[in-house]
Amino acid sequence: MLESNYTMPIEFLLVGFTDYLPLRVTLFLVFLIVYTLTVMGNIGLIILVNIDSSLQTPMYYFLSNLSFLDFSYSTAITPKMLVDFLASKKSISPYGCALQMFFFGCFADAECLLLAAMAFDRYAAICNPLLYSTLMSRRVCLCCVVLVYVSGSMTSMVHVCLTFRMPFCGSNIINHFFCDIPPLLALSCADTHVNELLLFTLCGFIQTSTFVVIFLSYFWILITVLGIKSSGGRSKTFSTCASHLIAVTLFYGTLLFMYLRPTTSYSLGTDKVVAVFYTVVFPMVNPIIYSFRNKDVKNALKKLLDRNRTFG
Repeated sequence: MLESNYTMPIEFLLVGFTDYLPLRVTLFLVFLIVYTLTVMGNIGLIILVNIDSSLQTPMYYFLSNLSFLDFSYSTAITPKMLVDFLASKKSISPYGCALQMFFFGCFADAECLLLAAMAFDRYAAICNPLLYSTLMSRRVCLCCVVLVYVSGSMTSMVHVCLTFRMPFCGSNIINHFFCDIPPLLALSCADTHVNELLLFTLCGFIQTSTFVVIFLSYFWILITVLGIKSSGGRSKTFSTCASHLIAVTLFYGTLLFMYLRPTTSYSLGTDKVVAVFYTVVFPMVNPIIYSFRNKDVKNALKKLLDRNRTFG
């Protein structure tokens, strides 16, 4: 990947957010709390789904994988960011930079695909209940998850290989808090149009196609819900769909803003703030939006806590 024929710095320097130490310490504490909640929320949901028999359904199988992805791509970014808040020199090796870019890209792309699978699962359950066991069989769910991870890995590997084959003849300073594609392309002294076109094509296809699947799935869900006579049933489903769509829209909006535009329009301050949301904040709030507001998950958590009190 990092061939000797191409100019490559010994290390990259990450600019981060600020050089003002008191603000860096404050940000360290804030993001440490956020990351701790992310780990607890997502790992807790994975454990809960796997030990409670009432949650052994396709919906919660997908939710546990979503939690794994949220935990994983946050972990690819946040620990290094926390260290850099307190470090005098925020450096990262080219191989470390490539690995960070790969894992983040892999898990972020996989999350887009998984969100589409989750939306289709809800569509099948609500709009085609008689065919649900066939449409979302155990084998189908397993194949969907394998495809999600394989697709994420392949697209991310393509981006990493092409990015790190570019010559970096000038500065080694990455004006960001992690190794992302746009700021690295901005450092290259070669023509990056092919990379930008590939980034636009692959990211555009994955993000746009999965968003269309999600939107259409929830659209038909809402149409079906309008036929429910019970006002309580309509209200519950509308509330769930609305919260999911808000989360999806914010997640996709930030990704589209970051990756579907040329590097010449890269805005340093604004893009760092936007990146914080999809790398740090969304992995923390997703378990709340997708699961812990769910009655089944709350009941399973209550049973687990009651069991622990009994044995305690």
